[in-house]
Amino acid sequence: EIRAIDSYRPTLCVSIEGDIKKWFGESKEWGMMIGLRLENKGMRTKAEVKNYGMEIIGEDGNGLKGNWTGGVRTKVQNSYLTIPILAAYKLNQRVNLKAGAYFSYLMDGDFSGHVYEGYLREGNPTGKKVNFSDGAIATYDFSDDLRKFAWGVQAGVDWRAFKHLSVFADLTWGLNDIFKKDFNTITFAMYPIYLNVGFGYAF
Repeated sequence: EIRAIDSYRPTLCVSIEGDIKKWFGESKEWGMMIGLRLENKGMRTKAEVKNYGMEIIGEDGNGLKGNWTGGVRTKVQNSYLTIPILAAYKLNQRVNLKAGAYFSYLMDGDFSGHVYEGYLREGNPTGKKVNFSDGAIATYDFSDDLRKFAWGVQAGVDWRAFKHLSVFADLTWGLNDIFKKDFNTITFAMYPIYLNVGFGYAF
């Protein structure tokens, strides 16, 4: 359904996190880490689609649902409260590897945008054709259909640059669709994938 991605850019996604680590055994090579993270996940995209499931709001304020062919601009800006639960392995005195699961609660969500330069087939791909051309657009907003609870896997690495300063990189991969189970306007599932790079203070 998505034929081309004309542009993609992540927004300024800031996260603040506190973690507790517990090392086990005499060697203390293996451990466990649990944290609490306040984070934003967002993006802006511009794509060309064909028969893309869509529910738009026309200039008259009425909603139309069907299959869209043309351009789509999308804005996503979600705020989550996240709990990562990870296993940790001490590669050496400076480098720790970590992997496990995370669980998130959506505190505020925005999934919206507009369509342009194309047409909508009402109901199905052979339905009544509604054209949008000469700069005409129609907006859409799926924010209320976002799933409140999300979960996935996380893997990363910590590097102790100085005694109290660490640098880290974490990759998170969502394993459930960002939309509610009964949401079927967009016919395929969307899974958030993010790479977070930052620094922290070690007590």
